[in-house]
Amino acid sequence: MKHNYPLEMQERVLSLVSEGLSITAASREACKEYGYPYEDSIRRHFSNHINKVNETTENITYTDTNTNQYTSELSNMPSAWSYKDNRFYSIEEYCDVYGLDKKSVKSSKLVSHNASHMVYNIAFFTDEEEAVIEVDNHLEDIIQKYIKPIEVKTQKRIISEYFDRLVYTDVHIAMNVQGKDGDPLYDGKWDEEEILSRLERMIDHVKRFKSSDILIIDDLGDFMDGLGGQTTRKGHELPQNMNDKEAFDLALRFKLTLVDALVLEYDKIICNNVTNDNHSGVFSYFVSSAVKGILEQRYPGLVKVNSFKRFMHHYSINNHTFVISHGKDIGENKFGFKPKLDAIQAEKIDQYCKEHKLYNGNFIEFSKGDSHQAIYDDTTSNDFSYYNYPAFSPPSNWVKTNFKNSKSGFNFFNIQKDSNIKVSIPYWF
Repeated sequence: MKHNYPLEMQERVLSLVSEGLSITAASREACKEYGYPYEDSIRRHFSNHINKVNETTENITYTDTNTNQYTSELSNMPSAWSYKDNRFYSIEEYCDVYGLDKKSVKSSKLVSHNASHMVYNIAFFTDEEEAVIEVDNHLEDIIQKYIKPIEVKTQKRIISEYFDRLVYTDVHIAMNVQGKDGDPLYDGKWDEEEILSRLERMIDHVKRFKSSDILIIDDLGDFMDGLGGQTTRKGHELPQNMNDKEAFDLALRFKLTLVDALVLEYDKIICNNVTNDNHSGVFSYFVSSAVKGILEQRYPGLVKVNSFKRFMHHYSINNHTFVISHGKDIGENKFGFKPKLDAIQAEKIDQYCKEHKLYNGNFIEFSKGDSHQAIYDDTTSNDFSYYNYPAFSPPSNWVKTNFKNSKSGFNFFNIQKDSNIKVSIPYWF
């Protein structure tokens, strides 16, 4: 005998069983709710139905998740049962049926709720996570586009007693200096055209004043203005004039153009990129990773790219050691390094130098960005110099409104390898 019970009644029995009731108790309860007299044939009918459902769900993949990922409003989502096909929707089908973005699904669970039906509880990626995934996918395409080894015929040069060092910081690619309302206290321009124009002037400056066969390029952080329009510490919305993909492309173009233009001028170029900062964070790390993947294959043996993820890092060239940091980190360091060295900051640097055994007779410089000021202190500490470097970018509208319309630039050095002679050749935009 064929039974034609409402599909909603079948789903109710399934829901009650999933909540812990026996098939008999669930069938009795459903009969009571839907006005059917309970018979053992009804129990057998629903038992067969549940067995079929179990066979269907054996192939469903449940993702291990933290239940706190799920939002409370999603607990009231519509049924996951397809009455037409007499089976559960896949998560992809579920999203299509109810107009959800399946590309944004981080994890999902098929669960039972008191609403008498099975639903998908869904955790979606956050805006930042989606931005990371989008840029990460974009990164792979970009690397494949640019990777092509290039044979560079280096010129025979006289080995110099100097090495050159280019230091820039706080490029803030994508920053909108006009502010949210477009009516800033001071007018400014910071778009692709202006960024590439300043880059060209920086390249010309290096070519003009180069003194050696080795170039160190230090990017001290905040290269990108922020992933998804946010600082790394969140809660601080950033006015921006391009999306993440456009910013990524421009950032890649910036760093590749810089090295491409200078590779014939030097026998060795080492690029050090600080990626632990308060604006760029993982965004800069993506850019630096792409640059590394491209340049080290394009110029094997000639170009080296380092992506520094620690808040402070160091490297040595002959008798010089440089401890580099942005000055503020991704989020753990509540108080960043100030423009002027004080006792607390001096102790932090001193402890770092002792931990890494840097007091070995080398000349030590602590180099930082963040403050958007050029302050070079060689005397407060007897153990190391404390250098603040100017921002490559103009000030944001927030800075101009709260402080002033500050200067921007970069610095280039000819450094004698075996003595503490540094020829500083700054450039101001």
